[in-house]
Amino acid sequence: MEKLIHTLADHGDDVNCCAFSFSLLATCSLDKTIRLYSLRDFTELPYSPLKFHTYAVHCCCFSPSGHILASCSTDGTTVLWNTENGQMLAVMEQPSGSPVRVCQFSPDSTCLASGAADGTVVLWNAQSYKLYRCGSVKDGSLAACAFSPNGSFFVTGSSCGDLTVWDDKMRCLHSEKAHDLGITCCDFSSQPVSDGEQGLQFFRLASCGQDCQVKIWIVSFTHILGFELKYKSTLSGHCAPVLACAFSHDGQMLVSGSVDKSVIVYDTNTENILHRLTQHTRYVTTCAFAPNTLLLATGSMDKTVNIWQFDLETLCQARSTEHQLKQFTEDWSEEDVSTWLCAQDLKDLVGIFKMNNIDGKELLNLTKESLADDLKIDGYSYEKEAMENWISKKKRTSPMTNLVLPSAVLTPNRTLKMAINRWLETHQK
Repeated sequence: MEKLIHTLADHGDDVNCCAFSFSLLATCSLDKTIRLYSLRDFTELPYSPLKFHTYAVHCCCFSPSGHILASCSTDGTTVLWNTENGQMLAVMEQPSGSPVRVCQFSPDSTCLASGAADGTVVLWNAQSYKLYRCGSVKDGSLAACAFSPNGSFFVTGSSCGDLTVWDDKMRCLHSEKAHDLGITCCDFSSQPVSDGEQGLQFFRLASCGQDCQVKIWIVSFTHILGFELKYKSTLSGHCAPVLACAFSHDGQMLVSGSVDKSVIVYDTNTENILHRLTQHTRYVTTCAFAPNTLLLATGSMDKTVNIWQFDLETLCQARSTEHQLKQFTEDWSEEDVSTWLCAQDLKDLVGIFKMNNIDGKELLNLTKESLADDLKIDGYSYEKEAMENWISKKKRTSPMTNLVLPSAVLTPNRTLKMAINRWLETHQK
């Protein structure tokens, strides 16, 4: 179904980003360099690595034509490079001097957006290399940026978890909380969901964050009817913060990479998991699809970039199989769900599920919110010993909400445990 065809191990530190043009692959790293490879045989180009930045390079992206490569860094600069010879075309300094975390070209190559740690976002004229417009988000640093396929607006994501939408004049059209604990990446599908009426176009937007989730949004915008952002669904395949997400060029697949060291490829239409790749040995920080072939690049804190190739025929078969499995689950009775809960060592939840008439179809539609609101499962995190002591005193209410607990089942919060362990690894000698 998938094949690892090449591993690049030239960077001396964490790989932060990778990007494709029609003929090249670019990677950038904490080691301050950008490297360029030919897609024909993945050999590094003679003028690679590109060196200018004095601190970590956080992001790199190609112009739509592939003739220009942009890179941005903790040193507060965004640099444009000629991909034919590796020559530097321009150095654009963030007005505030703040570390630049993300950069992205507009679909028509006229503008380049750069977002910084202090929350400022700049639109640069990509021809004159001059500052065109500047704005800032209310709180947090910018970590994500994506232009709509028609170029009429772009979206930024912040460390506070807000998605902010800007038009091509840098006017803020909309802002809302999308992810608890912060957004790490966002991407538009290049294919519209539908053309609609009166020139209205709907686009699919994916965002991911520190809450371990990938969220799908439906976005529409016209100058007459205005802007609308609608939440569609949540993909919860990862068990740790999700650091990267990207659509395939045809919009049929969505990939995500996580702190759990895995890469997940989803079918965009059914939202089923097609592949789970576990080759990396440390956090997966970046992932990107090639624009014209079924190639996927994934980069990691293990200092490597893996190149994966997919077989189209097998991919279609996998999509069909996943859909059949979902249809099979939809046919489960309430007793089938009870049997499944017992097999998952969750027999204490059987009564709650039966009381709420949860069959296979309902099971597939359950979310964290419905578990908390409809099934009255508490959803908060406590110290195990303290909670067991609370329950042992015959207290059957939630310590947070004071609502009656329908069950005394304690579910391990493995995500929180992983976050604590990561903090300890970082701060303890």
